[in-house]
Amino acid sequence: MKVKLFHFLKGKCNFLLTQSLLIFGLFIVFSCQSNEKQVNSEKENKEISRPKVDIADIEKGIKAYIDSKTEENDGYFVVKDGDKLLRLQLVRVHTEYLSNLGPQSHFACVDLADVNGDVYDVDFFMEGEPGAMDVTATSVHKLNGKPFYSWKQKQDKTWFKLPIEEATNELLGVIEGEDQFVFNYKATLPSLENEAEMWIPMALTDDFQEVELVSMEVPGNHRMIEDKVNHNQILYLELGPEDSGKEVALIYKVKRKEKGPYASQEKVADRYLASNRLMPVDRRFREIALEAIGEKNKDSHLMQARAIYDYIIDNMRYAKSGEYGKGDAVYACDAKTGNCTEFHSLFISLARSVGIPARFSIGAAIPSDRNEGGIDGYHCWAEFYAEGKWWPVDISEGNKYTALATYYFGRHPANRIEFSRGRDLELNPGPASGPINFLAYPLLEIDGQSAVAQTTFTFSRNN
Repeated sequence: MKVKLFHFLKGKCNFLLTQSLLIFGLFIVFSCQSNEKQVNSEKENKEISRPKVDIADIEKGIKAYIDSKTEENDGYFVVKDGDKLLRLQLVRVHTEYLSNLGPQSHFACVDLADVNGDVYDVDFFMEGEPGAMDVTATSVHKLNGKPFYSWKQKQDKTWFKLPIEEATNELLGVIEGEDQFVFNYKATLPSLENEAEMWIPMALTDDFQEVELVSMEVPGNHRMIEDKVNHNQILYLELGPEDSGKEVALIYKVKRKEKGPYASQEKVADRYLASNRLMPVDRRFREIALEAIGEKNKDSHLMQARAIYDYIIDNMRYAKSGEYGKGDAVYACDAKTGNCTEFHSLFISLARSVGIPARFSIGAAIPSDRNEGGIDGYHCWAEFYAEGKWWPVDISEGNKYTALATYYFGRHPANRIEFSRGRDLELNPGPASGPINFLAYPLLEIDGQSAVAQTTFTFSRNN
């Protein structure tokens, strides 16, 4: 009996010991898993808590760097370009090109000008967290809009420099054939203490662009008005103090075709040979045009227009400095500098002064080397009439990219959107300042006085 009891108790103890060890083992396993989860959670929290670098951080970082180096060098930012040391001052940061290249790697593109007014487009590579970014490399990309190299993206999404001689038309800003994209037009109203009015051009469908207005968010009272002379449609807004800080947001879906010489059923209007306020037709411009035409004075208008086109490319310098951006042909003629508005205003004045009908359009050029992001403001172009057709020209782009000078005489690429046509636009109701010079950005008047609404253009392709 005692023996049986002993064996029973022994078996019971072994069972309890086994059970205890099993429970202890499970406790250890679950305890380790709990600790592992806690470690992983802490690791994830550390990763989540890492400061996020956005575009504003990159802009702040590059400006702080330039300001610091400018202060160290007696008011100039020094850039080494080959064997030369350039002493420059900040003009602007291209916010549309700011980008993150990796967790702590960033890219910025900046315009800097020298004392002669030459503008250098400098690329910066930076590393670091917000508030502690350091520049690791710089290179001069463009001088007065003319590139020394192009960027090309590899399949792994990294970028490398490509000599400009090896760059394709697409890398130089041209998409031939057709293009499709979504275009975002956004304007932010300033503080409005009184009644205000705003005029915004609306992109329209024509033979070369198919436009669908996907959405429109507009404050205040608004309606569409028509510029029948130039076939423009304008969004007109009546605003008040309650609209301060609100946004106007237009989203378009666009299909665009490359534009070449084309016939028009409409009669060539007299206004295409007449003066505009900032594009005069007079003796001075006639003399300059005849000098540019030279021995081609008895040739066709097509040949004469090409001579004027070449004269402007040879004699104008693309530079966003001085009184640029108004489309003043007299200023362009005197200063020999400007942006696209000066280039094409000078062309129109010269062409009209020798009897070649010419006209002005404005919109935006869509980047060809990437599929989304910001756009560097508006772009304008011109057309002239010869041989029974309208011929597109883009002289400022032909000036920037010498290899494309022939392309841009008679061609506009597919990657652009047109907002409006013409100059000295007369609208009803119209602004207190009188006829509108041209219309790309919103024209805002507060209590009859000109004001500015911060405007940005962005795009995306669904490729």
